[in-house]
Amino acid sequence: MSQQYYATAPASTSAKAQRSDWWRDAVIYQVYPRSFADSNGDGMGDLEGIRTRLPYLRELGVDAVWLSPFYASPQADAGYDVADYRAVDPMFGNLLDADALIRDARGLGLRIIVDLVPNHSSDQHEWFKRAVAEGPGSPLRDRYHFRPGKGANGELPPNDWESIFGGPAWTRVADGEWYLHLFAPEQPDFNWDHPAVGDEFRSILRFWLDMGVDGFRIDVAHGLVKAEGLPDLGSHDQVKLLGNDVMPFFDQDGVHEIYRQWRLILDEYSGNKKGPEGPSAEGRGWETGGRIFVAEAWTPTIERTANYVRSDELHQAFNFQYLSTAWDAEALRGVIDRTLEAMRPVGAPATWVLSNHDVTRHATRFANPPGLGTQIRTAGDRDLGLRRARAATLLMLALPGSAYIYQGEELGLPDVVDLPDAVRQDPAYFRGAGQDGFRDGCRVPIPWTREGSSYGFGAGGSWLPQPSEWADLSVEAQTGDPDSTLELYRSALAVRRAQPDLGAGDAVEWLRAPEGVLAFRRGEFVCVANTGGEAVTTPAYGRLLLASGEVAEADGDAKVPADTTVWWTTA
Repeated sequence: MSQQYYATAPASTSAKAQRSDWWRDAVIYQVYPRSFADSNGDGMGDLEGIRTRLPYLRELGVDAVWLSPFYASPQADAGYDVADYRAVDPMFGNLLDADALIRDARGLGLRIIVDLVPNHSSDQHEWFKRAVAEGPGSPLRDRYHFRPGKGANGELPPNDWESIFGGPAWTRVADGEWYLHLFAPEQPDFNWDHPAVGDEFRSILRFWLDMGVDGFRIDVAHGLVKAEGLPDLGSHDQVKLLGNDVMPFFDQDGVHEIYRQWRLILDEYSGNKKGPEGPSAEGRGWETGGRIFVAEAWTPTIERTANYVRSDELHQAFNFQYLSTAWDAEALRGVIDRTLEAMRPVGAPATWVLSNHDVTRHATRFANPPGLGTQIRTAGDRDLGLRRARAATLLMLALPGSAYIYQGEELGLPDVVDLPDAVRQDPAYFRGAGQDGFRDGCRVPIPWTREGSSYGFGAGGSWLPQPSEWADLSVEAQTGDPDSTLELYRSALAVRRAQPDLGAGDAVEWLRAPEGVLAFRRGEFVCVANTGGEAVTTPAYGRLLLASGEVAEADGDAKVPADTTVWWTTA
């Protein structure tokens, strides 16, 4: 696969880089700890493994690292079932390892964002264990949603809510009461109407802020408050309504008061953070302050998402509408316009994301026909998928605001769609309904080297098997290859940092373009993305900066191949 890159001088420390609102145009890299790097050879990634690979992330050119959960957990849902929010699970290390990681990242000019899981705990959390042991009437049951059942003998769930992972959202305990869990039974939902819950999480925020983290990604940020009385929803296949319709357990207005309280805490710390010392941070524009919240908020509309990022609440919210959009020019333009229009009144930056730990990697989604959703079981046309994925990445990085990269996408990794059933660990898979339960395919440990039992992931194999063809997709294999996807990402992030018209902003100027093509201007920067299946001719807008495929220029025109994005500068 061919690509073009015209070198740009490295960006020096600038006013843009030194802003405390760095998050407005940051590129944030998601690390899934169990699948990034294994330092002790037990087959599971860990904090020390992440720490040793931080120089790779600095070289890649990202601004911050978001760590998925590493807290003490029985791992019923890969750490999103937290037993102790102030402890590191021994699988990943300990608090000293977390401290070392945060300090090393700071020295490299990388910021650290940690996952926070406030909607639910593990069923092994001390509160929940005591609530069950003490029986009906225990004050600790008020910190969760315990209810008597319906039916003559309480044998039916209290309402008709369904778990996102399939089956009812209620489980009955031995004494006859039921408890609510919107996800797995091992993940009981907190009752945020109880003041002790809010007190506890404000304390947890301070604990990790004192450790030096730069922010929090809030898991299920839309789910903390439930409609009064827990009313029936009145429909089945409720997971299909997620992000598409009003639901009594998601996106209730009461969540916003919680985040206003949290914002006050974060703002206390934002003026007091000490930056790194010494020359290692030079050129990264480190600035005190600037700690942030990022919402995972599935809402029916982008306008509802904007409510989470008002000036006294959270800083960013994931743009799931963009992630779910097909590789189609008209559809993409529509969601881009709606996103920018929704964020502009609240003064928040747009965010753009193509992959994460819960959806099929976009190299595989784009390899399949549109309309199959975000969890796909078939490999599709891998060459087509990679070509579109590379083009989609350049489009994403050209848009105003902040962008998220999921580990391994810079290598062009596809989903592993043929994992044996015996190795799967996604709880949704075992419940047989709800989500498809094939999230393990995007969580396979990433390859670092051409050889070894786990291609450099660790010395003792990997917790999920890696395909043999991943040797050629490894960091080692792609480094220095000008046509590789890794070098495309490195080039794109270097250009993004160097070009003054890229990054922050709230608008694009659309240009006339052939059918199936997106073209827009941002100052002296121009992006053209051909989402169609045939090459098109467009104006050559200036000096070619970067392209995801081979572009031929002649007589002031450019021939842009199918599924290709091009960056120009008119300067």
